[in-house]
Amino acid sequence: MKEAPGFGVMLAWLLDHRALRVQDPADRAGSMTNGVRAVLAGEVPGEELLRRIAPVLGFHAVDLFILAGLAVPDDMAPSDAAAERWAPYLVMNAVHLPASERRELLELIRSLPQEERPSVFAAKPIASHAGPGGRVVRMLQYRNLDRMGMARLLAVVTPTYLSAPTYGVIGSGDTELTPRLVTDFAAVLGIDARELAGLTGVDLREVPPPPAPEAVDAAALLWEARRLSAAQAQHVAELARSLRGDGAKGYFLNLSRS
Repeated sequence: MKEAPGFGVMLAWLLDHRALRVQDPADRAGSMTNGVRAVLAGEVPGEELLRRIAPVLGFHAVDLFILAGLAVPDDMAPSDAAAERWAPYLVMNAVHLPASERRELLELIRSLPQEERPSVFAAKPIASHAGPGGRVVRMLQYRNLDRMGMARLLAVVTPTYLSAPTYGVIGSGDTELTPRLVTDFAAVLGIDARELAGLTGVDLREVPPPPAPEAVDAAALLWEARRLSAAQAQHVAELARSLRGDGAKGYFLNLSRS
């Protein structure tokens, strides 16, 4: 199994890729230069540093915790693990709608009241955490996708069409990430494909085209839906399905090219 590099190595690569100096993200995060330098020297990043540099780097903080191989704080987890039943259908139905209706659904999700967490979220143990594949799969888990949800959503939004058990294999590190997988995972995660490739040690060789508009909206919808309860996610998924019309009985695979 390929081991993921330390977070300091990842951060150094990202700063170099973006032509940033150490003090650039540190200053914008509130004078954390010493903390950033310590991480670049091999120290394990602390929770405060990850929370503060995440928006500066344009990452969700939860993804930085996962890339660093650290436990994700409870307040960064999806609100309701039971919503994983509806999260993929919410997005798959939404991306079959016109762009204007996708935006309306996104605003609806954001407007729904935040309900109390029914329980502490715990990602199911399909990801090893140690290797790049495990960490990328864990990012998808923290977007309320189980293996079947990953299989369904990726097949609709991207060219990747894999069985649900295959995502378990990727998560366990028994198969290496490929340029195709990295590009398609990046689209659904809302991360630049070149940066996700660099952070996971995958050589893309060619600059990938930008993700399709449906994939961009899918990433936004999937992220925002993390705050929904299972009942709210079901409501939005069924609303998106109804907006498609009575004739919609299934989903196009690799929708943007259909």
